[in-house]
Amino acid sequence: MTIQAILKNKGAEVVAIDAAHQVAEAVRTMDKRQIGALVVTGQGEDCSGIFTERDVMRALARNGTHILEDSVGKYMTDRPQSILPKTSVEEAMEIMTELRFRHLPVISGNTLCGIVSIGDLVNYRIHQSEREASALKEYIATG
Repeated sequence: MTIQAILKNKGAEVVAIDAAHQVAEAVRTMDKRQIGALVVTGQGEDCSGIFTERDVMRALARNGTHILEDSVGKYMTDRPQSILPKTSVEEAMEIMTELRFRHLPVISGNTLCGIVSIGDLVNYRIHQSEREASALKEYIATG
């Protein structure tokens, strides 16, 4: 199964924020949308960075609450690791595990196609395991 299939099921909507916007706005957006990351746009790019809950936590720990008034661009991860729509789910999980990422933008050429989270991939794997178990039970039952 490829990432494209995951995006087809979950949808390709990406919540983005401009790098110039304040961290407080990014935090409110993530809270309202119940998501853990925002794609950062700017300089005419679909994805110039990614801003995550971890970025907020690290910035707060190092610099205190005044970071809420700073720009997202100051604390975002520049040029994040991305994957292609044709990337396999297994390969995406390996990247996330090895590099300790929870979110990966999906980019084809210079176009942002979506974003996947570790939760999206784990959910797929759980459903895959359930389908396999059901198929095995049916096979055993029918002899």
